[in-house]
Amino acid sequence: MAKRSSLSIRIVEGKNLPAKDITGSSDPYCIVKVDNEPIIRTATVWKTLCPFWGEEYQVHLPPTFHMVAFYVMDEDALSRDDVIGKVCLTRDTLVTHPKGFSGWAHLTEVDPDEEVQGEIHLRLEVVPGTRACRLRCSVLEARDLAPKDRNGASDPFVRVRYNGRTQETSIVKKSCYPRWNETFEFELEEGATEALCVEAWDWDLVSRNDFLGKVVFNVQRLWVAQQEEGWFRLQPDQSKSQQKEGNLGSLQLEVRLRDEMVLPSGCYQALVQLLCREVKLGTQGPGQLIPLIEEMTSTECRQEVATNLLKLFLGQGLAKDFLDLLFQLELGRTSEANTLFRSNSLASKSMESFLKVAGMRYLHGVLGPIIDRIFEEKKYVELDPSKVEVKDVGCSGLHRPQTEAEVLEQSAQTLRAHLGELLSALCRSVRACPAVVRATFRQLFQRVRERFPSAEHENVPFIAVTSFLCLRFFSPAIMAPKLFHLRERHADARTSRTLLLLAKAVQNVGNMDTPASRAKEAWMEPLQPSVYQGVTQMKDFITKLVDIEEKEELDLQRALSLQAPPVKEGPLFIHRTKGKSPLLSSSFKKLYFSLTTEALSFAKTPSSKKSALIKLANIRAAEKVEEKSFGSSHVMQVIYTDDAGRPQTAYLQCKCVNELNQWLSALRKVSINNTGLLGSYHPGVFRGDKWSCCHQKDKTDLGCDKTRSRVTLQEWNDPLDHDLEAQLIYRHLLGMEAALREKHRELSAGTETASVLTGCGEASEDRLAQLLQVLQDLQEAHNCSPVSSLPLEPNYLLELQT
Repeated sequence: MAKRSSLSIRIVEGKNLPAKDITGSSDPYCIVKVDNEPIIRTATVWKTLCPFWGEEYQVHLPPTFHMVAFYVMDEDALSRDDVIGKVCLTRDTLVTHPKGFSGWAHLTEVDPDEEVQGEIHLRLEVVPGTRACRLRCSVLEARDLAPKDRNGASDPFVRVRYNGRTQETSIVKKSCYPRWNETFEFELEEGATEALCVEAWDWDLVSRNDFLGKVVFNVQRLWVAQQEEGWFRLQPDQSKSQQKEGNLGSLQLEVRLRDEMVLPSGCYQALVQLLCREVKLGTQGPGQLIPLIEEMTSTECRQEVATNLLKLFLGQGLAKDFLDLLFQLELGRTSEANTLFRSNSLASKSMESFLKVAGMRYLHGVLGPIIDRIFEEKKYVELDPSKVEVKDVGCSGLHRPQTEAEVLEQSAQTLRAHLGELLSALCRSVRACPAVVRATFRQLFQRVRERFPSAEHENVPFIAVTSFLCLRFFSPAIMAPKLFHLRERHADARTSRTLLLLAKAVQNVGNMDTPASRAKEAWMEPLQPSVYQGVTQMKDFITKLVDIEEKEELDLQRALSLQAPPVKEGPLFIHRTKGKSPLLSSSFKKLYFSLTTEALSFAKTPSSKKSALIKLANIRAAEKVEEKSFGSSHVMQVIYTDDAGRPQTAYLQCKCVNELNQWLSALRKVSINNTGLLGSYHPGVFRGDKWSCCHQKDKTDLGCDKTRSRVTLQEWNDPLDHDLEAQLIYRHLLGMEAALREKHRELSAGTETASVLTGCGEASEDRLAQLLQVLQDLQEAHNCSPVSSLPLEPNYLLELQT
């Protein structure tokens, strides 16, 4: 049993941002921090005060998280990026919005002195004396303090104040993980109401000391407890933290916190078996559970439910059967062929999720090279005469501006070339398409052909396939490659227009060049010969794609399972060690890494033979490295044991914060069930005779910071979490329990019409009754869960409530 917390984040757009550049504009991007840990960096939107990002993320994190903060920055090429402002959302704020926080939030000013983080380890005691009791405060250590100096660290000391007296610890130089082990005593009067204040500061020789945070304790509560010890989260100074909104603009956000208590696998077995049996039975009359779920699911949460169901059945090997059931339901209520799969039904949403989970690697293989070329060329392309800007394109050979006709013709040639290249790549990719995707499209093709068998509908089965493959998968990826992980940054205006026009052409091909698609934008006519040719290519491709026999499907799946497909791959810089200590100068070497469910391997190039670096079962932790260790904030460490059982550490450098967190997430997910995972680690390196982070001289020291194995980003290729998906489906069904009970009463009342038997001899109301019983059993299991009554953090009662 475990508590799982996650944040769904959508960074929509900003408005009325202040100009930070001399051009009167800014180049804004966002950094998202969870408890002061940078997790996400959006793309930069150039030269605008009203940027649109539209980026979505899912972050899994510990239930003890406190706050998510959004920093809007202005990117500068020659100097440090400027901070524009920030929006902070605490856990308490998000809890009050069960459906999520959604709307505009004003940016507030960022005061460096109030950017506190980290925790401090204290022992507090009430010691009896001959005349009076004494309050003893032992300052032991701190971790993850804010780096206030240019060297990436701080020079921390602690100031303890009580009843007008102040005492201070020694200063620990160049460390965000100091250890003091110093004790102070104060005379304690019975009934005293004075609070004990413990403050952390960064010492500076020339300028004023920087505030690092504080903890305030209620002494009366301590008197009752007599003794307490623990880690306490440092808080900002409330008297100074009145942030000013000013004229910093606003940020539109959608943020939802979800806390789920996931029960042991056995608790969900009845629910999973019931749903799987429904899928195996297929469509056999009204009252089935899947149609009921679709009917009672609101439009706003249909995509989420579709994704959860799809992943559940994917884990049970029933994804194709589940989608086939939805295809049949959709075809059963569709009378017009031209409206097929055009709505936001459960079938459409489930198929979208299926393609992203099962087909994203295939999409990257087909589209990636073409998208890269479009970004690199940055050609001016326009087909709409009303939007042509002749001044943007010059004909240098003739030393004159091109005419509008010449611009349009050159644009058409460019787009025809891109479309032809894409269709050719698609036609060559039949064998590369995952077997389960091919088999699903085969089912779809056959079902539609059975439903619309006449000659006038000969194109309908092809359009059914392209409605998903082209209109809901390839075209959206072409228009927004950043959102499909094809590029790290959004396209500039010129490239974005090229991508949009190419996506329109692909849509026309996917629509089989129908008259309706032609009439929408007459200025697309120059591409018509290529579109017409593309329709022939597309039909030939689909014919080959769906021509897969069951034996071939099994053979392909077996072959793929033996290959251990990579969970993540790409170039990284590995830090080589010499002797016992890491080298500082030119010690990073660029290699191509591949992470599978078996090992982390590397090679000189993507096509070179790979050498295993770390066996997956030997990974003990994957964590970030302090910036001061290598002069970069994008270095991670993989702590593992070699074949002899000796502890080793590999240092890998990434190019940006997103890549860093993506690799950390992937490593943490694939090793989450390893034995011997570490609970603590050193964020620094052991150089010379001590750790650079906490200055301890014992190389085998357990670590001065806690590991963050539960902080991960959700990706399309994540390992399936069967229990979590079952819990999310249970939670959704619980929300519609009243409607399900009403439906059950209706079915039970009409026994003559509701007694149609399934293949197993069960009436539909009986299956619904089983579902209601399963929901009741799960609800009782949750109510009996001991975890739900535990506090989020120890020692929270000692903190002064202000």
